[in-house]
Amino acid sequence: MKKQNSKVVALLPIKLNSERVPGKNFKTLGSKPLYKWILDKLISIDIIDKIIINTDAIEKFNNINSSKIVIRKRINEICGNDVSMNLVIKDDLMNTEGEIFFMTHATNPFLKKKTIIDSIKEFKKKNLTNFADSIFSVTKFQSRFYNKDCEPINHDPSKLIKTQDLEIWYEENSSFYIFTKKSFKLNNSRIGMKPFPYITDKLESLDIDTINDWKLAETIVKSNIRI
Repeated sequence: MKKQNSKVVALLPIKLNSERVPGKNFKTLGSKPLYKWILDKLISIDIIDKIIINTDAIEKFNNINSSKIVIRKRINEICGNDVSMNLVIKDDLMNTEGEIFFMTHATNPFLKKKTIIDSIKEFKKKNLTNFADSIFSVTKFQSRFYNKDCEPINHDPSKLIKTQDLEIWYEENSSFYIFTKKSFKLNNSRIGMKPFPYITDKLESLDIDTINDWKLAETIVKSNIRI
């Protein structure tokens, strides 16, 4: 059994501009900017030692005063909407001490504090025994899928078996990724060579990418639904 550095660093990349929902990361959702929904949770979690905000909007964080937070100005080479997030992560890892990294997005406002804590604990157990080198959040599906040519992928339309008996499929939902510096270096990816899927529910996993996602998030906040 290998020894493990227990220090956990959260990575929260936040960019100024967004294509489909302009300025969404700093747009007010409910009573506070979108990015604050997840940041406040990360700050409150004791097992997270440090939070790295890699951003091209340094001026937006002048009032941040948590000792956990390190603001890093995003270098020009990795700015822009077409830049792979793995390049941003690589830049952070090259300039940050730590071994376990929890990466999430400002666009996941409803990710639960309990889920964050439980997933980190789960990763530590699985990584310590070499069962997994990374964990990523997924949404579980047992549905009938078709490809772009309307051909069935995972079922036979002539044999309508119950959906709960279909093969389980996982969708990467981008709520979070947990990995080590070592696993990332092996293939320059936040998902390692021995990944483990961590199921999160659909409501908690809402990723605000489009204007309809934003409207749904506003509806959830206004309805006071317990996430």
